[in-house]
Amino acid sequence: MYEKKGKKTGKPAPKLTALAELGEFGLIDRLTKNISIHNPATLKGIGDDAAVIDPGNKLVLVSTDLLVEGIHFDMTYTPLKHLGYKSVVVNVSDIAAMNGVPGQITISMAISSRFPAEALDEIYEGIKLACQKYRVDLVGGDTSSSTIGLMISATILGEADKDEIVYRNGAKPGDLLCVTGDLGSAYVGLLLLEREKKVFQINPGMQPELAGFDYQVGRILKPEARADFRAVLQEIDMKPTSMIDISDGLASETLHLCKQSDVGCKIYENKIPIDAYTREVAIDFNIIPTVAALSGGEDYELLFTIPQNDYEKVKDVAGISVIGHMTAPGTGRFLVTPEGKESKLTAQGWDSCKS
Repeated sequence: MYEKKGKKTGKPAPKLTALAELGEFGLIDRLTKNISIHNPATLKGIGDDAAVIDPGNKLVLVSTDLLVEGIHFDMTYTPLKHLGYKSVVVNVSDIAAMNGVPGQITISMAISSRFPAEALDEIYEGIKLACQKYRVDLVGGDTSSSTIGLMISATILGEADKDEIVYRNGAKPGDLLCVTGDLGSAYVGLLLLEREKKVFQINPGMQPELAGFDYQVGRILKPEARADFRAVLQEIDMKPTSMIDISDGLASETLHLCKQSDVGCKIYENKIPIDAYTREVAIDFNIIPTVAALSGGEDYELLFTIPQNDYEKVKDVAGISVIGHMTAPGTGRFLVTPEGKESKLTAQGWDSCKS
């Protein structure tokens, strides 16, 4: 976090720019210089009252996510550049979950006076890196003062062909439940960061012990969206019957699919993909690895259903796991243990409206 006083390193503290020196328009000019346009559909980007986008004959997708300091991120251990990157990624993930292509994004921020302009530079560096990676155009936004810290709101536009778009409500009884990647690592990364935060609070001179945990910490601080999955589906000539991204935990997202599609489900515990080292670290924290996968959230993988006759298409695809199947309405939603015991699937993942 930026402070107004430099640390005692023997070097003069860098001169920081107060936001009042720039003013709103000066700040906008500073943050939005060197923004590149990647898509021909972007007719007008930053610089007017509204962005102008020509969607052509495709469906336009719109999604918004809000990141609030103290709720969604902790400035004790969140690099500003990573935060900017993540603010784009969580929105790209929503478009990927619709089997769409991200196109344009707007970023709005409410900022407290403790942040100098250089801090916002770092946030925007992360935003621009994510836009470059996912071929998204930053086309506008807003800034405001805040009395409670930092808030970032992003709204993304994407597009999808009518015959390719995937909703949450298309699952049928008998469909297979599948997931990309592995689950639970982001939650384990959060546990590691919170542990080091407590150590720092007791002894600010201690250095964090995070060596060897790059994957887990990276999953929480700098996640990636599965925008690549659309190409995978096209390659194997398959369209899911329903799909959702995993931001609030596997259990919560599965129940969303079940509710929207009016079906039951069975998830088999031994089929849930969990990174081997994540499993070990979870056990060290006295956390059951399955609980981390079911309730941890922030994985930004994709959960989807397919007809049973498409099993041959996915069974040998790296990074796709079949973890269960959907059942008839009214039959319940269950987690099945390796011993065959069924327990009711409950959503205990992230809920920003609960303490």
